[in-house]
Amino acid sequence: MRILLTNDDGYHAPGLKVLEEIAARFSDDIWVVAPAEEQSGAGHSLTLTRPIRVRRHGERRFAVAGTPTDAVMMALARLMPERPDLILSGVNRGANLAEDVTYSGTVSAAMEGALAGVRAIALSQVYAREGAGDDVPFAAARAWGERVLRPLLDAPLAPRTLVNINFPARPAEDVRGVRVVGQGLRDYGRLKIVSNRDPRGYEYHWFALGPSIATPAHDTDLEAVQDGFIAVTPLHLDLTHRESLDMLRAIY
Repeated sequence: MRILLTNDDGYHAPGLKVLEEIAARFSDDIWVVAPAEEQSGAGHSLTLTRPIRVRRHGERRFAVAGTPTDAVMMALARLMPERPDLILSGVNRGANLAEDVTYSGTVSAAMEGALAGVRAIALSQVYAREGAGDDVPFAAARAWGERVLRPLLDAPLAPRTLVNINFPARPAEDVRGVRVVGQGLRDYGRLKIVSNRDPRGYEYHWFALGPSIATPAHDTDLEAVQDGFIAVTPLHLDLTHRESLDMLRAIY
């Protein structure tokens, strides 16, 4: 089985090393094609206004000066001699829950794989401590990664779907198991904007996340990780709200 690894935290991110450890339990045909620098929040963006440069770091190892989507597209169209059987994106430093999936470069890299017809899975490690930087414990992802991924390798996933996995912020031995759940929704009030002035006196603004208000139900990814479970969420790329089709057709 040929596996492509990518992420949005960048080629040198600790989570990518964890993902390599996990992937090595399934195959020795592993390719790494990841953004050269951190691309968190890049979403499904594609670089169109400047050239994309690729640096080779070894056999089957490449860093792409672009977004996670760029990295996957370069891997599939240029760098790999044959298409992979599986794309794994992550392990992201931090959660990709609820509406995070619309901003996440980690999830978007998996989306690009799904669009290309490749089985694709995004993995993220939730952490509790703010401002942890690279000092994030990946113990839950490292210990549980193989157990969560193995059933997905042959699962009959529908075309153009992907699976989003989030490991809870707790020691591996305290993880309570796996829950298959839907995508949650937070209150938009969680966003904060921190404003200040730089040394030259110009004002700048920095997005930050404040306290979140989760959905009240207990069958979503938000509540699953809060309760100590690994959240496994199937996502699909057809954004059509089919319940609205007849209503809109009636007014035209």
